[in-house]
Amino acid sequence: MSDLTLSRGQNTALSGPRPLRVEVKAGAPLDVLAFVLGDDQKVGCDADFVFFNQPAHPSGAVILDGSGAVVVDPARLPAGASRVHIGVVAENLTLGDARVEVVLSQDDRTVVAPGEGLSVETSAVLIEIYRRGGEWKIRNTGAGWEGGFADLVRSHGVQVDDEPTLVPVVHDGPRSAPGEEKLSLTKRAKLDLRKKQVHQVLLEKKVTSGVRARVVMVIDKTFSMSALYRDGVVGELVERMTAVATQLDDDGALEAYMYAVQCAKLPDVTVDRAEEWVRDYVHLRGVRGGIDYDLLGGRNEELPILSQVIADCRDSKDPVLVLFFTDGGFARGRRAIQKLITEAAVLPIFWQFIGIGKADFGALTALDELSGRVVDNAGFFAVDDVSRISDDQLYRLLLSEFPDWLTAARHARVLR
Repeated sequence: MSDLTLSRGQNTALSGPRPLRVEVKAGAPLDVLAFVLGDDQKVGCDADFVFFNQPAHPSGAVILDGSGAVVVDPARLPAGASRVHIGVVAENLTLGDARVEVVLSQDDRTVVAPGEGLSVETSAVLIEIYRRGGEWKIRNTGAGWEGGFADLVRSHGVQVDDEPTLVPVVHDGPRSAPGEEKLSLTKRAKLDLRKKQVHQVLLEKKVTSGVRARVVMVIDKTFSMSALYRDGVVGELVERMTAVATQLDDDGALEAYMYAVQCAKLPDVTVDRAEEWVRDYVHLRGVRGGIDYDLLGGRNEELPILSQVIADCRDSKDPVLVLFFTDGGFARGRRAIQKLITEAAVLPIFWQFIGIGKADFGALTALDELSGRVVDNAGFFAVDDVSRISDDQLYRLLLSEFPDWLTAARHARVLR
């Protein structure tokens, strides 16, 4: 459908309550905000204010993605919410100087809303997405405030004592990966939010955007994992890990292995085919995608998979982050496992082991006690229920030790 341009004050109907993407374009960096509102045009609680420190509404109806765009899904708005305002805040300039324009995309339709009538204002509501009767509409609002952030949020019922220092817009933001453009609006918004969370952790850990690393996911396929496979937890973990790969790997691909008694190297996971990959390869039994899962067995034997990853990655020119998910084991051959990890300390490989559940994790619990290593090349943490831990918490745990290893490995000349 051809583009439609809305002048200030004009409105048009949406193509039903389906997701739409709202992108703010400007000649200068702006902070984008969103407010989920009732008929009184006020927020019902703090969670209804979506901004850089709180980039998603609990309902999933409004998500501020990693590029600064907003994805709105009207069908997911909670009861009592009848509209969403999309606003911006400028620092060190006025909106008249910023040359603001909003582009809304829904299905095959694009609507453009120029920021008309804004001059000395430093904050504004640019558009309103609202329900009128049984129909959802959008309006080019263009309502501005000279008082900046504080005036904008207070007008929507958000209580602030003083205007906070806004987080500077990071020009070098989360990296994009090939295939993202093929995702639906909802899937892309979910990926963008995860990418932003990974990117933020790396920034806090002072891992610069120039750092590249291969990301390898190792998946336990022992029969004790049956419930996690059946309930989709393992499949969701794969999709959660793709966000890590997008921010570290040169081509944004996640390398993958599956293991039990034996192990298998699986095709790489890419963002545009992650769901299909899960359907094809996340299985415990049978022959799927050319892999005979029955031959891999159903109990833990860690030495074969550890040896295979080492063989495949020992000559890597880039650092390798191995994300090793297991629900137990590492007791058989404990000394051999410890010896292998110790000897691998001279290689460009960091092992991040993640224990799932309340099992006995054997040698993993004593990784910090290993002596004779040129650098500490392994970390371990356990979570009782990985499906209940938030993406942000999981990424912070996953990346808690890897940045320190990067520094130590460079000093020890493990990395060149």
